[in-house]
Amino acid sequence: MFILKNAWISIKRNKARNILIGIIILIIACACTITLAIKNTAGYLIDSYKNAYEKEVTISFNRANMMKNFDPSKIEGRENAKEKFDNIESYTISDVTSFADSEYITSYYYTYSIGLNGNNIIKAEINNDGFNHGKENNTDFNLTGYSNLDAMSEFINGTYTMSEITDNAWDIAFDGNYVFINEELANYNDLNLNDKIKLASEDGKTYEFEIIGIFKENEEDNQMTMFSNSANTLVTNANALISITKNNEEIKAIINPTFIVDSYDNVEKLQNEFYEKGLDENFVLQTNEEEANNAVSSIQNINSFSTTFLTLTLIIGGIVLLVINMINIRERKYEIGVLRTIGISKLKLTIQFVLELVIVAVIALMLGAVFGAVSSKNVSNSLLASEIKNSNEKVEEIGKNFGGPNMNRGQMKGKGMPVVEAYDSIDAVVDIKVILELLSIGITLVLISSIASMVSIERFSPLTILKERS
Repeated sequence: MFILKNAWISIKRNKARNILIGIIILIIACACTITLAIKNTAGYLIDSYKNAYEKEVTISFNRANMMKNFDPSKIEGRENAKEKFDNIESYTISDVTSFADSEYITSYYYTYSIGLNGNNIIKAEINNDGFNHGKENNTDFNLTGYSNLDAMSEFINGTYTMSEITDNAWDIAFDGNYVFINEELANYNDLNLNDKIKLASEDGKTYEFEIIGIFKENEEDNQMTMFSNSANTLVTNANALISITKNNEEIKAIINPTFIVDSYDNVEKLQNEFYEKGLDENFVLQTNEEEANNAVSSIQNINSFSTTFLTLTLIIGGIVLLVINMINIRERKYEIGVLRTIGISKLKLTIQFVLELVIVAVIALMLGAVFGAVSSKNVSNSLLASEIKNSNEKVEEIGKNFGGPNMNRGQMKGKGMPVVEAYDSIDAVVDIKVILELLSIGITLVLISSIASMVSIERFSPLTILKERS
């Protein structure tokens, strides 16, 4: 109790010095609070962006395996490579369903594409200029069927945009023979919404589809072509195309699945599982991990900068406090000598000097935390403002791509659109964790800077001090 009482008396007696120390600690506390809040905000943004990207896995060719032992200079080598390519076993929709039945996969979606010819609709092309525009294959039209909204990546990324759409389009789009057609093809054939088009397979079977939307491809003008690459692409649902191929085995389908996994760490295990289930070893699994990491790279730079700034603040603040403590000890040298002479031990004296700093530090830290917290909300919301704006703009843009009002964020989960919101209270930015971090940093800094007093008190001899004074 004597030590605490004496420390408080000493603090009141040396007001100017302790106010100076308090101001320095206050400034450090404010800076640390704001920096910690920025780190928290950056961490919040990083988590939001990473959550916005579902962990996607797709199947692609293993080109390295395909080109193994391939010598393009030899005819035999080229023939072997072609034979190897032709003999690759493709996967079916039942294979995809089997692949998706895994403990590592949380959900999946896919596109299902086939080719059909026109029956009452003409392919968009110009024959007299030497160019064949549109899909260059054995059929007039390429039909791309999506399993659900998440699979419609061309509309999500803005490659395609709806220019006209029926009111109930998204209620019926994924069940039944409905299509979205390119506006170039619509104009070429004088087609409108709700018109019926007929398509035919190579063996003459016909299939009727109703137009429920007209889209355009957003690409730079190409003077060498009259029609866009998607002019002869018809967008429909996967179920409609699966139904067609079930009843006509002559129609070849291309399936592009996307699997959502629980962790990127399990991709290698998943790949081995796919091979065991029959996936050809000339295929390999690829993830969107790099894309997800690139999305947070700039935010991680802010996080790193705030860490560096916090470190520099603590180093500079620690040095300043150390110097002030050394000056303080020199000024109170006679006081130390008197207290030692009347029997105060070195340990008690050291504790008193440290206690004085701790009391001043705690008061300054609490005031600094309050001032820093008030400022932190505005600083953090300033950082969030641009991200909120970008996120909202992206939602609106995707809504326009689909031809309707803003899409529900839940429907677009995993498409790189973070749910970012401004902080509406101070404690959302500076929580108890930040306060505890600030107190631990401040007290540690004070204790380290108190080394000067500890060493000096141990080194001083009371008789020598009093003799010098006299």
